[in-house]
Amino acid sequence: MISPIIDALHYAFIQRALLAGCFVAVSCAFLGVFLVLRRFAMIGDGLAHVSFATIAIGLVLNITPVFVSVPLVVLASLGVLKLSDRSMLYGDAAIGLLSAMGVATGILIASVGGGFNIDLFSYLFGNILSISPAEVWLSVLLSLLVIGVVKFFYHDLFAVSFDEDHARVSGIRAGFINRVLIILTALTVVLGIKVVGTMLVSSLIIFPAVSALFVARNFKAVILLATLFAVLSVIVGILISYAFNLPSGAAIVYVNFVFFAGAFFFRGRS
Repeated sequence: MISPIIDALHYAFIQRALLAGCFVAVSCAFLGVFLVLRRFAMIGDGLAHVSFATIAIGLVLNITPVFVSVPLVVLASLGVLKLSDRSMLYGDAAIGLLSAMGVATGILIASVGGGFNIDLFSYLFGNILSISPAEVWLSVLLSLLVIGVVKFFYHDLFAVSFDEDHARVSGIRAGFINRVLIILTALTVVLGIKVVGTMLVSSLIIFPAVSALFVARNFKAVILLATLFAVLSVIVGILISYAFNLPSGAAIVYVNFVFFAGAFFFRGRS
């Protein structure tokens, strides 16, 4: 088994998959920690469903899906934030409404569009082994952007995540910080779709963060450990999927679940 995996590393498509997947994983881990603490973790799932609709729009119009998805998903993310802030809807209810409309729109477009359902299916469940060089560069740039923003606004993000009301009283622009966090999440979800698909992308945001929160002793350790879990899950998942001819997205999720189970067991024993 080891020899085929070593041979696989010589293929350009495997190298691209590992590189892009690792950088997307870093973005998911960094953002996932703050989203989980804000009890906003399922925003990834809602935005992924919106992405499903925007990808369908791009395919039916014969436009590269990412160029359609990025602006529309960012607008949708800001819409969720506004709904949860200025109405009687809690965050999970707003996300639920967004998810339902995203899936319904995608299904309607797929049913009347015709001719691109196979392509749409690949976006549903991910196809990281077909990732392009341009998408690799996008994932690298996104990861560097996320790391830079988190580093620059670290103390503000920390304060807002643990006590938003106190952060506002302290003079922190909580609304601005929330918008920054949600826009970065939207961008990460759009690129993460190629890694694990619209149906599974939220798992790459939630699993590493929750696993790290189980075992880490301080906040910076949580971020570092979540990043480690996310990157390892992508590397191991891709290699397993190649060795056993399995869907890469599902393999990545199962590796994440193994890390989660180990962290949960560790917490129970400590």
